[in-house]
Amino acid sequence: MSRYDATEDPLCYIGTHVLQNKAGLRDQDELDQFEQLMFLSRSEEALPDGTLDYDHYKRIHHHFFQDVYNWAGRTREIRTAKGGNWFCYPEHIDAEMRKIFAQLADEGHLASLSDPANFADRAAHFIAEINAIHPFREGNGRCQLTLLDLLLSHAGLEMSEAYIDPPVFMQAMIVSFHGDNEPLACAIREMMD
Repeated sequence: MSRYDATEDPLCYIGTHVLQNKAGLRDQDELDQFEQLMFLSRSEEALPDGTLDYDHYKRIHHHFFQDVYNWAGRTREIRTAKGGNWFCYPEHIDAEMRKIFAQLADEGHLASLSDPANFADRAAHFIAEINAIHPFREGNGRCQLTLLDLLLSHAGLEMSEAYIDPPVFMQAMIVSFHGDNEPLACAIREMMD
């Protein structure tokens, strides 16, 4: 996992950048492995029911990370950045997430966009916005991909995990942070091929 820049973080073990976790792991590589194992285990289970709103999104995060972190499903409370790019400040996260999920609901959760190109363009917009907000301290990318999969399903489309190229997708997410969603839309189209 790539590390975050963060202000002093009470969720980390003192003197480290390692997040406090239920397994008591203080080595980042061990925590990364444990987190991924627990995520994959929970991925085998049904997702929590909901209406694809912000509260449902938080329940999805809790579902995946409940075995790892006490704060799973709760909004980030500190300022964080990656690569010097700051995500939404914590005091604005809830309002911004409610706004983006209200827009998504207004667009019928993209269910009417069965054309892959049109779907990819709108999905890229929403995924990029949620990424820029970055509501959780950890696990944002995996929740974003889960949301994308749910939106694809609502539109009668499918995600093929074999076509996800993590470095390409990550670079597309970085570019989208700076306002260019086309590489992300392209990566989403590729996932549907």
